Amino acid sequence: MPLATKLAERRRLLVAVAATLAVLAPLAFFWQRSLVPNDLSPMTMGYADYGGGPVVHAHHGQDVSTLKGPADGAPDVAVDLTARKEKFEIPGRGPVDGYTLNHTSPGPQIVAKQGDLIQVTLHNESVPEGITLHWHGVDVPAAEDGVAGVTQDAVAPGQSFVYRFVAKDAGTYWYHSHQVSHEQVKKGLYGVLIVQPSTTDVIAAVHTYDKIRTVNGGYGERRVAAPGSTVRVRLINTDNGPMAAWVDGAPYRVMAVDGTDVNAPTEVSNKTVLVTAGGRIDLQVTMAQGSAVRIGLGGGPTTLVIGDGNAPTGTEPRDRVDLLSYGSPKRLGFDPAKADRNFHYNIGRRPGFFDGKPGLWWTINGQQFPDVPMFVVTEGDVVRMTIKNTSGQVHPMHLHGHHVVVLSRNGTAATGSPWWTDSLNVEDDETYEVAFVADNPGIWMDHCHNLPHAAQGLVTHLMYAGVTSNFHLGGSPGNQPE
Repeated sequence: MPLATKLAERRRLLVAVAATLAVLAPLAFFWQRSLVPNDLSPMTMGYADYGGGPVVHAHHGQDVSTLKGPADGAPDVAVDLTARKEKFEIPGRGPVDGYTLNHTSPGPQIVAKQGDLIQVTLHNESVPEGITLHWHGVDVPAAEDGVAGVTQDAVAPGQSFVYRFVAKDAGTYWYHSHQVSHEQVKKGLYGVLIVQPSTTDVIAAVHTYDKIRTVNGGYGERRVAAPGSTVRVRLINTDNGPMAAWVDGAPYRVMAVDGTDVNAPTEVSNKTVLVTAGGRIDLQVTMAQGSAVRIGLGGGPTTLVIGDGNAPTGTEPRDRVDLLSYGSPKRLGFDPAKADRNFHYNIGRRPGFFDGKPGLWWTINGQQFPDVPMFVVTEGDVVRMTIKNTSGQVHPMHLHGHHVVVLSRNGTAATGSPWWTDSLNVEDDETYEVAFVADNPGIWMDHCHNLPHAAQGLVTHLMYAGVTSNFHLGGSPGNQPE
């Protein structure tokens, strides 16, 4: 082969190698940068966002593990829960493989009076990845929040953990694992918590096990006796997406949202009410004597019939109760217009790598987990937050340890009862303004409660100045809060 030809071929090879490196080098850089450390402290992840308020030092001070409930005193409600990986029965459908608490899923219902000291002892018998319990919607002290890698280590097989907190607020709540929760909750590690129940209560906890939608653990039409002519239906959505609920056979009133009473609720007919993922709605239904009503739960064969006899079978109404204008206004107790900090939580999506995997991944303010904003506050701050979703999917946003009040949606101000919530359904192209008072020191997750989304990085934290944590994501306990 002539020398000139060899040189030309060599040049072409070098050009090809250079072109390949020009393509692969940036990919390798972004791949490497996307890897989530196996031992990650919540104190070092992301960057501090002070919301326009004074800069404060968030990384020194009281350890979150010391922010406990009452250490002394006999509990008013004491519960032992043993978590197992095992097969269990879904009434109306058959056996499934999953997880149980005391051999059942949902786990035992916990009932307390307002002001009771609750003590729950969690034992892990055979859940291999470990387990915690998070008290969804209950504004517990931070050390009782049950988030692996943030407020405690996951409870390994053979270990136990004790939670103690006071049931300060009456309402409808639930509990679930916050370790590998996108798998453990779906497969059964959850239960119901009611504070200050009434004699007219009917529980409707909706959960989907591997595409099997259930209510109170049963599939298909489930029936309960009417506790009176007026019934309080406590709807709980433990799934990953929003659920439309309605009543066939009677009008109803929306009495409470996420454990907070609605002011001056009015009667509703032929409308749905949306229960977002993780959310709770209490309905009051007035029944005619000897009649039955059917609670529609998102469509499909699983419904709840209350009362005796035939219940009407309707279709999902087209109109929906709008909580932005439902009920009557009431004083908040603070002025959101005088906020000390103003945060933005912009949810987007972009192609790239997440923990080494290619795909379309969630962003917060343009950044991917763990390089996301940490919202830093001082105890007593009035906080205003704008949540904007341009990601193409709905996100049920859940802030631990606090309830927020909705101020506006898409620029339309709230005009009804104060809409206090801990689980807010944010549709694509929606913008909400919310506000709250920072009155519960700790380190609190603020994440999407479509739990697979959280596992894919739609997670950040609300961090109080002067509170720190020695727990780590990953590490030897294998902490995986989502």
